[in-house]
Amino acid sequence: MKNAIEIDNLQKVYKGGKEVLHGLTLAVPKGQFFGLLGPNGAGKTTTISCVTGITSPTGGSILIMGNDVVKEYRAARSHVGLSPQEFNIDIFQTVDEILDYQAGFFGITGERMRKRREEMLEKFDLLAHREKKFQFLSGGLKRRAMLAKAMMHDPDVLILDEPTAGVDVETRHALWKFLRELHASGKTIVLTSHYLEEVEALCERVAIIKDGAILIDDTVKNLTQGKSLESVYLEVVDHVA
Repeated sequence: MKNAIEIDNLQKVYKGGKEVLHGLTLAVPKGQFFGLLGPNGAGKTTTISCVTGITSPTGGSILIMGNDVVKEYRAARSHVGLSPQEFNIDIFQTVDEILDYQAGFFGITGERMRKRREEMLEKFDLLAHREKKFQFLSGGLKRRAMLAKAMMHDPDVLILDEPTAGVDVETRHALWKFLRELHASGKTIVLTSHYLEEVEALCERVAIIKDGAILIDDTVKNLTQGKSLESVYLEVVDHVA
């Protein structure tokens, strides 16, 4: 198996007949740091929701590490960690409680859970904040906690939806360091971000999506010869505006 994610002819039509995705096809090789770009409403979040099982595809297929996200939901979901843009979390829980709950969701309990929790607290520099409730964490610590939560079951694929939204420059670069370490360890990472300098700094390959279809899919190296990823993005998106 060469691909961590295989999306074939993905279609999504919501109630009322609104078609958000129409025939989207995409493959992300194992171990790749991949960027999914596009303007608001392009279909990025819907694609991620279909990949993670939050919403069901209308047509087409999605395989995660060889497992069909519809027919083999549990197996597919076990391979994916998701850090969403919005904090879908109990803000009254402490960091420890959040990580323990997430572990339990994937059947990780007892000593295995405690060991993994300590690893994640150390990995994301959260040891000093473990007993703080989520609502009292700074923006950067909240993002770190979300990453730790997404990694609690040690997934093969990590999906990040605007992981540095709302944080300062120093915190952003600290988060980049964590992400580079995860990538170096062999994780497949899918990143969506409106910070194109972030995508250019981290990703090996990007796809640009608009109106539910992929406009371009290539390596960052090929796309940015003599120009920035931002200029490439604007050229591609505006060309079909």
